Amino acid sequence: MRLLPIVVTTAGLAAAAPALAADLSVTVEVPRLNTASYHRPYVAAWIERPDQTAVQTLAVWYQQTRNNEGDGKDWLKDLRTWWRKGGRAMSLPADGISGATRAPGRQYNLVVEAARELGGREVVRVPFRWGGANTADASGSTELGAVRVTVSR
Repeated sequence: MRLLPIVVTTAGLAAAAPALAADLSVTVEVPRLNTASYHRPYVAAWIERPDQTAVQTLAVWYQQTRNNEGDGKDWLKDLRTWWRKGGRAMSLPADGISGATRAPGRQYNLVVEAARELGGREVVRVPFRWGGANTADASGSTELGAVRVTVSR
């Protein structure tokens, strides 16, 4: 299993609302599955509100080089939840996106989705609170392992 970190610093919010400035750190575990034909999963991570409206994409990991099966971005639509919530509107390549979220609110969800060729698809939601230091964890059951989000000041 590999732990893949995503770190988002929201220093851009500090000027507008100094009391709300914080760092968001996300760790995603991608297990290596023991299958005959293993393909690395495509993974998208984003923040959404409790009503499941997308706020900000944090990261998109996918094959960026062309091979005999085509261009990797052709398969991003297999990350169906992310694709519908804003992925199709993004300009690519998008190999590592990070930036400040929109104006803070109280409760958000970190969402991580993974899809693998000849494999499964999984979405993990981790509710977390913006404001004050806190950590939240969740775990996938097939395509994703442990997912952790930490908010620190």
